[in-house]
Amino acid sequence: MAPALLDDTSSAKPRERPASAAAGRARPPGPRGLPLLGCLPAFRRDPLAFLQRTAREHGDVAFFRLGTQNVFLLNDPELIREVLVQRQGLFTKSRGLRRARALLGDGLLTSEGEVHHRHRRLVQPAFHPDRLQGYAEVMVDAALETGRRWRAGESVEVFSEMARITLGVVGTTLFSVEVEEEAQEIGTALTSVLEMFSIMMLPFSGLVERLPLPVVRRFHAARSLLDGRMERLIHERRESGRDSGDLLSMLLLAQDEAGGGLSDREVREEALTLFLAGHETTANALSWTLYLLASNPDCEARLHRELEEVLGGRRPTFADLPRLSWAEHVLAEAIRLYPPAWAIGRSAREALELGGFEVPAGSTVILSAYVTQNDPRYFPHPEVFDPERWQPGPRAERPKFVYFPFGGGARTCIGERFAMMEGVLILATLAQRWRLRLAPGQTVEPMPLINTLRARGGLPLRLEARGAPAP
Repeated sequence: MAPALLDDTSSAKPRERPASAAAGRARPPGPRGLPLLGCLPAFRRDPLAFLQRTAREHGDVAFFRLGTQNVFLLNDPELIREVLVQRQGLFTKSRGLRRARALLGDGLLTSEGEVHHRHRRLVQPAFHPDRLQGYAEVMVDAALETGRRWRAGESVEVFSEMARITLGVVGTTLFSVEVEEEAQEIGTALTSVLEMFSIMMLPFSGLVERLPLPVVRRFHAARSLLDGRMERLIHERRESGRDSGDLLSMLLLAQDEAGGGLSDREVREEALTLFLAGHETTANALSWTLYLLASNPDCEARLHRELEEVLGGRRPTFADLPRLSWAEHVLAEAIRLYPPAWAIGRSAREALELGGFEVPAGSTVILSAYVTQNDPRYFPHPEVFDPERWQPGPRAERPKFVYFPFGGGARTCIGERFAMMEGVLILATLAQRWRLRLAPGQTVEPMPLINTLRARGGLPLRLEARGAPAP
């Protein structure tokens, strides 16, 4: 059976949402017939609003067209589980990320099949729990350094500040290098790469990327800069023969079952992917967390009480993490509202059935954490910032795949535990000394890029001192 067609001119009326995930598989209403064009401009204009409206009005399986591409939006946790876990072998990365292979090569974000499996196996030891403990001190040091630079009464652009911290953390923990002096240059280059990712989602992107457009020129300059940094690190490490115990050393020294290792090109592509992912997503998660705390003083006051009870003015450590539960709930709730990876795309390798509907081979399937994590069936009053949702008890009992900010299945984000630990420790360190405040009348709007969610126009917040810095 073919699902309902969605078009900007659709006459479908909003239907009452089902009370359960099982009921959510009901056929979406709407006109049937040959797909019409018209959704691409709306999607490009505001993809978050477009996807949310589509799910609300057309149900848990909605079909539409983006240019010439068939697209299915799934908003049912069991169907999301099917795609990410149970039938993952029937899907490849979406067209946009396949095209992004030209930008990042065969890193973990873009590789498929045996290449992905082999690289993940070689990278995994860098994120072992025993190693995370050693990373904690670096994370706290980076946050303390930023906090010491801040001055009460000044305004800071929060994403830039968080990006400086996370860039330093990923440089030190994964590559044993200091990047503080190059932070702005590297951050600008990473932004240019993300801009080009968005171009890759457009029809005829192969033609667009060959045109002398400013965004294309910025990308080529950025990629050259980043490649140069990675090649220099690899060359220096190869020459020294030093095992620093970091990810770069592991990639250079690791061997698979056949005794083969990674080439310099493979190491560079993997390192660039992790550099990008480790820098961008955590910086965005922390930025949204600080914004939400600035907008919710009661939640902020509870965080300050926890920090005083657990830390008593000293710096946080890895051992403190189990007791910083409210800080973790605050971060989890911020990621629910504003997931850095706001959508996951997959392409059907062959024709298949999902939720009673036929999905032709080559169709794109979209799973949107932003849409599902803001669905009132699973999160009552989803627009409300409520870290209590994550307190143990009945409220926290919900289907697994209604919250999937780190993906799922074999492609679950390899750095999930690293990112959550980093977020909690940086938040705890900064919140011990600082409050951040919105300007009167300030409005904030999310700006989705292909694999991240920033604040449009930046996120300026004013600094208020709380007390002396942690020793």
